[in-house]
Amino acid sequence: MWFYLAVLLVLYFFHRWYRERQTVENLTEKYVFITGCDSGFGNLLAKQLDMTGMRVLAGCYTQKGAEELEKVTSDRLKTTILDVTSTDSVAAAAEWVKRCVGDKGLWGVVNNAGIATPSGLNDWLTKEDFMKILSVNLLGLVDVTLQMLSLVKRAKGRVVNVASTMGRLALFGGGYCPSKFGVEAFSDSLRREMLSFGVRVSIIEPGAFCTSIITTVEDSMKGLWTQLPSDIKEQYGQQYFENGLKQLMEVLYSGSTNLNLVTDSIEHALTSCHPRTRYSPGWDAKFFFIPISYLPTTVADYILTRYLPKRAQEI
Repeated sequence: MWFYLAVLLVLYFFHRWYRERQTVENLTEKYVFITGCDSGFGNLLAKQLDMTGMRVLAGCYTQKGAEELEKVTSDRLKTTILDVTSTDSVAAAAEWVKRCVGDKGLWGVVNNAGIATPSGLNDWLTKEDFMKILSVNLLGLVDVTLQMLSLVKRAKGRVVNVASTMGRLALFGGGYCPSKFGVEAFSDSLRREMLSFGVRVSIIEPGAFCTSIITTVEDSMKGLWTQLPSDIKEQYGQQYFENGLKQLMEVLYSGSTNLNLVTDSIEHALTSCHPRTRYSPGWDAKFFFIPISYLPTTVADYILTRYLPKRAQEI
């Protein structure tokens, strides 16, 4: 019995490997629009796809980011300034993309733009803190997708949304995890709706990676703590804050420095004839965060809270 099971598993993975290595034809004629190209995954992806010969349309938040990207890429790559929180900015970008692609349509939209701050314990935050992240990571993503969708449908192309393992397992408070859970839900419903149009929707769920977001989280946490009311500070205590921040930063800094694990997943979602529904780049994603998300809630809670620091009023 075990022999036959092993054979079936080998055949399954061989079949998947064979299907997934088949690539789309005429990639050099395909247009891909990417958000958040100033730095991090978006910046690296824009360069990577440009090197393959694809026609990259890069949305950058700043003029400086756009100019620096243009300096190190080919003349094929074009940039535009994009603030995903502004409907007017998104609409202008959509019109710009429409002019660029013409009748060919837009092969791919990669929703990569995102922020991670302000983050902290929910008890330390306000509604406005949540909205700041949600407006970029979720509502901005939805706006960009809806504005570009008719062009993607024309090309029977791809929508690739960058979520996170934190969209499967909420490890900390604030708007980041809810925004990524929202990306998962939006992508799932969109994928089913777009099937009949020939549009494929993929979700990228990276684990921890060392990007510039890490330093913003640390600075945000320190800023939040200094602004907390004295009664909240007394409930938690200085030691709780210091130990908790240390633990969080150790997790973040233990992340992979190989950002290509993420950009390669996005490239595969754009170029494979048979893209996956979900990609989970990073060993921590595959063997820790996502497996824990399938455990019974009480077991997952025990694992995730076992080594949390003690509050001052618990001691």
